[in-house]
Amino acid sequence: MSRLLVIGVVTALAVSACGSAATERSEGDEAIALVAERLDLIDEAVASWGTAASLKEAQAAAETAANLVVGPGGPGYGDRDGDGTVGGETSTGLLPGLDGTPPGLAAALADSACVARDVLGGPWADPAAEWQRMLTAIEQWRPDNNTMSTLASHPMRIVGWATFTLATDSLDRAHEYAGHAKLHVDISRKALDC
Repeated sequence: MSRLLVIGVVTALAVSACGSAATERSEGDEAIALVAERLDLIDEAVASWGTAASLKEAQAAAETAANLVVGPGGPGYGDRDGDGTVGGETSTGLLPGLDGTPPGLAAALADSACVARDVLGGPWADPAAEWQRMLTAIEQWRPDNNTMSTLASHPMRIVGWATFTLATDSLDRAHEYAGHAKLHVDISRKALDC
Protein backbone atom coordinates (compact mmCIF):
# COMPACT_ATOMS: atom_id res chain seq x y z
CA MET A 1 0.00 0.00 0.00
CA SER A 2 1.38 3.37 -0.88
CA ARG A 3 2.39 5.80 1.79
CA LEU A 4 -0.10 8.35 0.45
CA LEU A 5 -2.95 5.85 0.67
CA VAL A 6 -2.01 4.93 4.26
CA ILE A 7 -1.93 8.60 5.25
CA GLY A 8 -5.34 9.09 3.61
CA VAL A 9 -6.87 6.12 5.45
CA VAL A 10 -5.42 7.24 8.81
CA THR A 11 -6.67 10.78 8.25
CA ALA A 12 -10.15 9.55 7.33
CA LEU A 13 -10.28 7.40 10.46
CA ALA A 14 -9.13 10.30 12.63
CA VAL A 15 -11.73 12.65 11.14
CA SER A 16 -14.43 10.02 11.61
CA ALA A 17 -13.42 9.48 15.26
CA CYS A 18 -13.37 13.22 15.91
CA GLY A 19 -16.77 13.64 14.28
CA SER A 20 -18.20 10.87 16.45
CA ALA A 21 -16.68 12.36 19.60
CA ALA A 22 -17.99 15.80 18.63
CA THR A 23 -21.49 14.37 18.13
CA GLU A 24 -21.37 12.64 21.51
CA ARG A 25 -20.04 15.81 23.11
CA SER A 26 -22.75 17.97 21.51
CA GLU A 27 -25.48 15.51 22.60
CA GLY A 28 -24.02 15.53 26.11
CA ASP A 29 -23.83 19.32 26.09
CA GLU A 30 -27.45 19.52 24.96
CA ALA A 31 -28.56 17.15 27.75
CA ILE A 32 -26.66 19.20 30.32
CA ALA A 33 -28.22 22.39 28.96
CA LEU A 34 -31.74 20.93 29.20
CA VAL A 35 -31.21 19.79 32.79
CA ALA A 36 -29.59 23.12 33.71
CA GLU A 37 -32.53 24.98 32.18
CA ARG A 38 -35.00 22.87 34.15
CA LEU A 39 -33.04 23.46 37.37
CA ASP A 40 -33.16 27.19 36.61
CA LEU A 41 -36.96 27.01 36.40
CA ILE A 42 -37.15 25.00 39.62
CA ASP A 43 -34.82 27.49 41.30
CA GLU A 44 -37.05 30.39 40.19
CA ALA A 45 -40.10 28.63 41.62
CA VAL A 46 -38.30 27.94 44.91
CA ALA A 47 -37.18 31.58 45.11
CA SER A 48 -40.79 32.75 44.60
CA TRP A 49 -41.95 30.25 47.20
CA GLY A 50 -39.37 31.51 49.69
CA THR A 51 -40.31 35.16 49.28
CA ALA A 52 -44.06 34.79 48.73
CA ALA A 53 -46.21 37.45 50.39
CA SER A 54 -49.05 35.01 50.99
CA LEU A 55 -49.50 31.33 51.67
CA LYS A 56 -51.48 30.99 48.43
CA GLU A 57 -48.50 32.36 46.46
CA ALA A 58 -46.07 30.09 48.31
CA GLN A 59 -48.21 27.05 47.62
CA ALA A 60 -48.58 27.94 43.93
CA ALA A 61 -44.78 28.21 43.61
CA ALA A 62 -44.29 24.95 45.53
CA GLU A 63 -46.69 23.28 43.07
CA THR A 64 -44.64 24.61 40.18
CA ALA A 65 -41.37 23.29 41.62
CA ALA A 66 -42.82 19.85 42.33
CA ASN A 67 -44.43 19.50 38.90
CA LEU A 68 -41.21 20.49 37.14
CA VAL A 69 -39.45 17.65 38.97
CA VAL A 70 -42.02 14.87 38.56
CA GLY A 71 -43.51 15.72 35.16
CA PRO A 72 -46.84 14.36 33.92
CA GLY A 73 -45.75 10.73 34.40
CA GLY A 74 -44.80 11.22 38.03
CA PRO A 75 -46.77 11.08 41.26
CA GLY A 76 -49.02 13.98 42.16
CA TYR A 77 -48.46 15.91 38.94
CA GLY A 78 -51.12 18.51 38.28
CA ASP A 79 -53.17 21.01 40.23
CA ARG A 80 -51.64 20.23 43.61
CA ASP A 81 -52.97 23.37 45.33
CA GLY A 82 -56.52 23.07 43.96
CA ASP A 83 -56.64 26.53 42.38
CA GLY A 84 -57.76 25.28 38.98
CA THR A 85 -54.41 25.71 37.22
CA VAL A 86 -51.31 23.55 36.82
CA GLY A 87 -48.17 25.44 37.78
CA GLY A 88 -45.01 24.03 36.24
CA GLU A 89 -46.88 22.39 33.40
CA THR A 90 -44.44 20.39 31.30
CA SER A 91 -44.35 17.41 28.96
CA THR A 92 -41.30 15.83 30.63
CA GLY A 93 -40.18 15.84 34.24
CA LEU A 94 -36.65 16.19 35.49
CA LEU A 95 -36.97 12.61 36.77
CA PRO A 96 -38.51 9.58 35.00
CA GLY A 97 -42.23 8.88 35.17
CA LEU A 98 -43.73 6.14 37.34
CA ASP A 99 -43.35 3.58 34.57
CA GLY A 100 -40.11 5.08 33.24
CA THR A 101 -41.85 7.11 30.56
CA PRO A 102 -41.14 9.74 29.77
CA PRO A 103 -37.57 8.96 30.84
CA GLY A 104 -37.00 12.36 32.45
CA LEU A 105 -34.41 14.94 31.43
CA ALA A 106 -31.80 13.79 33.96
CA ALA A 107 -31.82 10.21 32.63
CA ALA A 108 -29.69 11.36 29.67
CA LEU A 109 -26.94 12.19 32.19
CA ALA A 110 -27.06 8.90 34.10
CA ASP A 111 -23.44 8.16 33.11
CA SER A 112 -22.30 11.10 35.23
CA ALA A 113 -21.51 9.74 38.70
CA CYS A 114 -22.55 13.02 40.34
CA VAL A 115 -25.88 13.25 38.49
CA ALA A 116 -26.58 9.57 39.17
CA ARG A 117 -25.85 10.08 42.87
CA ASP A 118 -27.36 13.49 43.62
CA VAL A 119 -30.03 14.12 40.98
CA LEU A 120 -31.31 10.66 40.07
CA GLY A 121 -30.33 9.15 43.42
CA GLY A 122 -29.68 5.74 41.88
CA PRO A 123 -30.08 3.68 38.71
CA TRP A 124 -33.89 3.92 38.32
CA ALA A 125 -34.16 0.26 37.28
CA ASP A 126 -37.63 0.26 38.89
CA PRO A 127 -39.12 3.78 38.64
CA ALA A 128 -42.30 2.85 40.53
CA ALA A 129 -40.18 1.64 43.47
CA GLU A 130 -38.08 4.85 43.39
CA TRP A 131 -41.20 7.00 43.56
CA GLN A 132 -42.69 4.79 46.26
CA ARG A 133 -39.61 5.44 48.43
CA MET A 134 -40.32 9.15 48.08
CA LEU A 135 -44.01 8.78 48.85
CA THR A 136 -43.21 6.68 51.93
CA ALA A 137 -40.66 9.25 53.15
CA ILE A 138 -43.24 12.03 52.69
CA GLU A 139 -45.91 10.05 54.51
CA GLN A 140 -43.60 9.24 57.45
CA TRP A 141 -42.16 12.77 57.76
CA ARG A 142 -42.82 14.74 60.92
CA PRO A 143 -41.12 17.92 62.16
CA ASP A 144 -39.26 15.76 64.68
CA ASN A 145 -38.62 12.92 62.16
CA ASN A 146 -37.01 14.32 59.01
CA THR A 147 -37.28 11.46 56.55
CA MET A 148 -36.25 13.67 53.62
CA SER A 149 -32.62 12.81 54.36
CA THR A 150 -33.37 9.17 53.48
CA LEU A 151 -33.90 10.15 49.84
CA ALA A 152 -30.75 10.03 47.69
CA SER A 153 -32.37 12.14 44.95
CA HIS A 154 -32.22 15.83 45.88
CA PRO A 155 -35.00 16.75 43.42
CA MET A 156 -37.23 14.25 45.23
CA ARG A 157 -36.50 16.12 48.43
CA ILE A 158 -37.70 19.31 46.71
CA VAL A 159 -40.98 17.51 45.98
CA GLY A 160 -41.17 16.52 49.65
CA TRP A 161 -40.72 20.09 50.90
CA ALA A 162 -43.25 21.28 48.31
CA THR A 163 -45.73 18.68 49.56
CA PHE A 164 -45.30 19.88 53.15
CA THR A 165 -45.80 23.47 51.99
CA LEU A 166 -49.03 22.52 50.27
CA ALA A 167 -50.24 20.95 53.53
CA THR A 168 -49.31 23.80 55.89
CA ASP A 169 -51.42 26.73 57.01
CA SER A 170 -48.38 28.79 58.01
CA LEU A 171 -46.57 31.18 55.66
CA ASP A 172 -43.53 31.18 57.96
CA ARG A 173 -43.36 27.39 57.74
CA ALA A 174 -43.76 27.57 53.95
CA HIS A 175 -40.81 29.96 53.79
CA GLU A 176 -38.78 27.60 56.00
CA TYR A 177 -39.59 24.67 53.71
CA ALA A 178 -38.52 26.73 50.69
CA GLY A 179 -35.15 27.22 52.40
CA HIS A 180 -34.75 23.46 52.63
CA ALA A 181 -35.77 23.06 48.98
CA LYS A 182 -33.21 25.68 47.91
CA LEU A 183 -30.38 23.60 49.42
CA HIS A 184 -31.44 20.66 47.27
CA VAL A 185 -31.67 22.79 44.12
CA ASP A 186 -28.10 23.96 44.78
CA ILE A 187 -26.80 20.40 45.29
CA SER A 188 -28.52 19.32 42.07
CA ARG A 189 -26.89 22.20 40.17
CA LYS A 190 -23.43 21.31 41.51
CA ALA A 191 -23.89 17.75 40.25
CA LEU A 192 -23.81 19.10 36.67
CA ASP A 193 -20.35 20.56 37.22
CA CYS A 194 -18.47 17.59 38.63
